[in-house]
Amino acid sequence: MTRVLLTGFEPFDGERTNPSWEAVRAATARPLPGVSFAAVELPCVFGAARETLVAAVEAEDPLVVLCVGQAGGRPGITVERVAINLDDARIPDNAGAQPIDRPIVPGGPAAYFAALPVKACVAAVRAAGLPAAVSQTAGTFVCNHVFYGLMHLIATERPALRGGFVHVPYAPDQVTDRPEPSLPVAAVAEGLRAITAAAVARTSDIRAVGGATH
Repeated sequence: MTRVLLTGFEPFDGERTNPSWEAVRAATARPLPGVSFAAVELPCVFGAARETLVAAVEAEDPLVVLCVGQAGGRPGITVERVAINLDDARIPDNAGAQPIDRPIVPGGPAAYFAALPVKACVAAVRAAGLPAAVSQTAGTFVCNHVFYGLMHLIATERPALRGGFVHVPYAPDQVTDRPEPSLPVAAVAEGLRAITAAAVARTSDIRAVGGATH
């Protein structure tokens, strides 16, 4: 059995729910052949989110880690390619902190690539009948903070660990009063299971179009 850790976030920015955690819970509630799941909810707080993730990795000792966050406004499931060493918060986190132009790891590399077969994961979601794309930016809020923290952990302490970050759209009940795209939590959960299966099965990526012009 391959041990896989999935993480999602608590609600933030006035939302009552966070589809990342709801989808992680749904994705890990049912067995997946060859996979042993663990799931952890992260606080939407700079510093604490990364610390909680590192503690979960130490406790669960997984082979694969998929961190999941909400990206309101995106129409599909997006697998992140690059984590950057920068906290630059547009809004305060849930503890009221709003770091500006601050490195996540002082002296650390400017960026890391995900340790996942990113394009294969996107293809797996699309094969499941769901919208998906490669994303070139995880933003500069707590999602990227956690993504960079995971990749720095892999680079410096756990080279055998594979991992990355996935952003998911709003859930339908979050956009009843605004014209934003959404995806049902159950559908997102299926997408996460497809990504998990691809990440467990493959260590090399496929060659496919996944770039962006802006």
